[in-house]
Amino acid sequence: MAVHGVGLLTRLPLCVQRRSRVQRPILRLFSCPGTVAADPRREEQPSGSAETGSEDKTPKKRFSEVQKERREQAQRTVLIHCPNKISEKKFLKYLSQHGPINNHFFYESYGLYAVVEFCQKESVDSLQNGTHTPSMSTEAVIPFRSRYFNLKLKNPSNQASEQSCIQCSNQLPPSSKKVFELLRCAESIDDQLNSLLKEFQLTEENTKLRYLTCSLVEDIAAAYFPDCTVRPFGSSVNTFGKLGCDLDMFLDLDEIGKLSAVKTAGNFLMEFQVKNVPSERIATQKILSVIGECLDHFGPGCVGVQKILNARCPLVRFSHQASGFQCDLTTNNRIALKSSELLYIYGALDSRVRALVFSVRCWARAHSLTSSIPGAWITNFSLTMIVIFFLQRRSPPILPTLDSLKNLAELLLKEFFEYFGNFAFNKNSINIRQGKEQNKPDSSPLYIQNPFETSLNISKNVSQSQLQKFVDLARESAWILQQEGKDRPSASSNQPWGLAALLLPSIANGMALAKKKGKKPANETVKNLLESLKSNSAENSTNTNRKRTTSP
Repeated sequence: MAVHGVGLLTRLPLCVQRRSRVQRPILRLFSCPGTVAADPRREEQPSGSAETGSEDKTPKKRFSEVQKERREQAQRTVLIHCPNKISEKKFLKYLSQHGPINNHFFYESYGLYAVVEFCQKESVDSLQNGTHTPSMSTEAVIPFRSRYFNLKLKNPSNQASEQSCIQCSNQLPPSSKKVFELLRCAESIDDQLNSLLKEFQLTEENTKLRYLTCSLVEDIAAAYFPDCTVRPFGSSVNTFGKLGCDLDMFLDLDEIGKLSAVKTAGNFLMEFQVKNVPSERIATQKILSVIGECLDHFGPGCVGVQKILNARCPLVRFSHQASGFQCDLTTNNRIALKSSELLYIYGALDSRVRALVFSVRCWARAHSLTSSIPGAWITNFSLTMIVIFFLQRRSPPILPTLDSLKNLAELLLKEFFEYFGNFAFNKNSINIRQGKEQNKPDSSPLYIQNPFETSLNISKNVSQSQLQKFVDLARESAWILQQEGKDRPSASSNQPWGLAALLLPSIANGMALAKKKGKKPANETVKNLLESLKSNSAENSTNTNRKRTTSP
């Protein structure tokens, strides 16, 4: 990322009150390119990994460093479609003749696949040189030299006798049944939030597969643009992605044809001959149209290719069958990468940020506030901005002492619902760049300012009915969490409580039923309750915090 982009992020007022040990990884995240903040624990953490519940597990590398290392890692990696009956020992021995293997894993998606990372990039060239193009008796083959291979057994009967049990890495989110069981058995709402994060967050293997998929698409695009880069952005890289989420990527052409640092002698300047088009948008459409055709006709495993070129941000949408990812490819979308870095930093500032975002997203999906289908719903990105804005506006801001970190998760979830249950969406907009609400510049029901393109509303698609549903559910959920402190069911009752109770559809159904029968909606009672809670919060805050820190 350019220096000015990182400098912009360092001005965000979120780490003002950070203290002692937590400050070191954050200083590292904010370091400008070319500088390294001291961190004696740097080598203890695998690149790009991040977990919640411990400040020792926060990311210790800058976003640009993680992107660079993951891309180099992907360039040394191959994807192999394997027969179901295979000896893992013989498989690795066969590949090792091309060079030492750094690591590997297996997963299932329309068959058995192996992701194998070599120690040197030359090993990939060696494997490609020893691979032949298959011959078909009834169909013609389009030859393409990729890093996506198909492995066949010369003598399957010999392999079957030595077949070992292959452990496959999970690439799918947990079932609803498993989630409810985990939440029901948790000891506190704090444990529920962290359990939800642990089950849904991207695994190391899934992250590697995402970067490898981008690298395979880059190989195809490089046929036309040799110095291009295909970069993942959004949920795949900002630490807020969950298993099963789409893979957003953009074709970065900025490095093509840049003037070399080596000065040439003489009074001459050489330029490439190029085609000219009337606008950057037309150039983007033409480039994506060609790449879409290449993916459709020559890209192994790329199916269902759609060229959506007249959208506000033109894109190519396709399914990568081998990885199981639904992919969206754009070009020159550097603002999206900056937004990804912004969320990456927010997620690293405090371990509770990611846990709260995952829980609110899960709550929103359970009540159909969000959807994977485009429409008038609140998007996950907008919802994440809403959570971050709440954490900025909370009093005190969400940067307390380390001693109080563990027991504040339950309080944060309740306060989030209380805050937006009473937020004046009719007149105020959300501005996370300055951390304050502002008068809405237009009549959109929900206005969330884009932190980098400040004239844009990232939630312009949200309808008034969907926003009202969000507010109603937030008020109901605040009321439910308020009751949890008074009467929690016993572990033997098998009754959902805390976060599990919030995910039940009975809340929304009850509200809709009350409106149909003409009864007074329950959220009016909740609103009165929240207002009374707000008026008494000053004198009761000490007692409330003391109760929240006591174990059940």
